[in-house]
Amino acid sequence: MPGPHVIRGSVLLPEAELLWRFSRSSGPGGQHVNTSDSQVELRFDLARTQALPEVWKARALERLAPRLVDGVIAVRASEHRSQWRNREMAATRLTSLLAEATAPPPRPRRATKIPRGINERRLRQKKARSETKRGRSGRD
Repeated sequence: MPGPHVIRGSVLLPEAELLWRFSRSSGPGGQHVNTSDSQVELRFDLARTQALPEVWKARALERLAPRLVDGVIAVRASEHRSQWRNREMAATRLTSLLAEATAPPPRPRRATKIPRGINERRLRQKKARSETKRGRSGRD
């Protein structure tokens, strides 16, 4: 599938490092459907690539460790009958997976103090509700 596969910014996945494999899709269908090679498996050697910056590569290797087999990540697509659409789907999945895995970690949350006014208002509402409920009982 020609065209640049943009991960984020100006970082692209080179077509030369992508390994495509095609096989028959499983599932329902008749006659021609099960005989066409429409399932697509896209493999990318994350451990040996030179396309990603070293920081991104280390981050991706750490985050995607459970999905990697010998440093290679594989993505499958077989939703569509068309091999071309499945190729597009697999490429999109791989780029979004890598974009998510290479994203910088979120900033740590800074704990803030609850404003006194909010706490006082909560206690006032709680007392008012308590008075309402107490007024419903028959005893005085």
